Amino acid sequence: MTSAAPANQIIPVILSGGSGTRLWPVSRKSFPKQFWPLIAAHSMLAETALRAASPEFTPPIVVANQDHRFVVAEQLREAGIGGARIVLEPVGRNSAPAIAVAALLAAEAAPDSVLWIMAADAAINDREALRAALRTALPAAQAGHIVTFGMEPTAPETGYGYIARGAALPGLDGVFQVARFVEKPDLARATALLASGGHLWNSGMFLFRADTMLAELEQLSPEVLAAARAALAARNADLDFIRLGTAEFGEAPDISIDYAVAEKTARAVVVPAAIGWSDVGSWAALFDISAKDEAGNVALGDVVLEGVESSYVRSEAGLTALLGVRDLVVVNTQDAVLVASRDQAQNVKLIVDRLKAAKRSEADSHNRTYRPWGFYESLIQGDRFQVKRIVVWPGQKLSLQKHYHRAEHWVVVQGVASVTRDDEIQLLRENESVYLPLGSLHRLENPGKIPLTVIEVQSGAYLGEDDIVRFEDTYGRQ
Repeated sequence: MTSAAPANQIIPVILSGGSGTRLWPVSRKSFPKQFWPLIAAHSMLAETALRAASPEFTPPIVVANQDHRFVVAEQLREAGIGGARIVLEPVGRNSAPAIAVAALLAAEAAPDSVLWIMAADAAINDREALRAALRTALPAAQAGHIVTFGMEPTAPETGYGYIARGAALPGLDGVFQVARFVEKPDLARATALLASGGHLWNSGMFLFRADTMLAELEQLSPEVLAAARAALAARNADLDFIRLGTAEFGEAPDISIDYAVAEKTARAVVVPAAIGWSDVGSWAALFDISAKDEAGNVALGDVVLEGVESSYVRSEAGLTALLGVRDLVVVNTQDAVLVASRDQAQNVKLIVDRLKAAKRSEADSHNRTYRPWGFYESLIQGDRFQVKRIVVWPGQKLSLQKHYHRAEHWVVVQGVASVTRDDEIQLLRENESVYLPLGSLHRLENPGKIPLTVIEVQSGAYLGEDDIVRFEDTYGRQ
């Protein structure tokens, strides 16, 4: 049974179901931008959770894609965030069903719980101003309003929706009626909105009582609430996760909370705020909020610049050198390189769409694949052979498995490995190896205190990842 949040303690709700491609080739469906350290030492997910790591907040509710469950749990652990409730979506259904589930979960213990909704992939660089905005919003939320946070605009931005600020609410300083929501405008319209005053960027952050949101969903989007209620009723405990009913959640409409509730409700109010917010929706937006050198460049990773100005250069793989150019975005990853004019960076999705149409795996998947025990990445692929690097975190182990179509050879290059091969268990140290014949029952485990790195050489007629028969798995996979 979930315990109630103490009085005046806010429940952070982090929405981490996105799989955006606007920051391709770094952000992809298999490992989207919220899991990358794009703006600080921690990932964007961890930075979001750390904004609420103080006594006035409970541990967060995180709503995430089930495929990312172990990444979410590990990144929260690394950031020192304990006690999180991680709700797993079997399919993506946008923000309204996710928020409905979070409100229902909170209301099980205390219907008047106050929830703070935030995306896992936004940047905020002024935490004190953020806390001040929350203090302003809290009395309004407790009084039964649905509070959104409007960001003071600094430019005629076409990538954000806008909120027209209405009259001030009596007795609630700094809180205003929402006159209307404005869809993402073109440049001329955005310029006019900025010039007219009284218009704010729609941040997508909300503060409200659970029972308030549930009542509005019941009235305005009952099909969303019904599906969320059924999915939560059919939940299963999966290690430290809350796994929603698959069929039930699949019946939920694919709709944002803006369309489902915010633009229809009479309870919407707005708190204007200047908190250094960005949704980091493109490489150009990331350039704008990043620290720059004397030539106006952002250079991250193994980068050499000569005669370069006003460019964003990021290398995740190997040396990246630029000479005599300006106003570029260059992003180098293990398996793809993006070069774009900075003023075209918001159109990266056009490249991703072409890759998808060509059925290129690079559209959605990274060369590095994360698993609950660590990760692996392909180094070389050829006819009937493949070489991989496997990294296993301390204390973790792969499933007990066998393959029908390939044999494997493991060479330890860092750490200590405990290897199960049929009826024997052997300990391997650096520069030692083991051969795993086709059909042998085997398992790799890291009993040590440092990451274990193994070079795996596969050979056989078929090398696909679906040639795995699991007999035992710590993480409950089939």
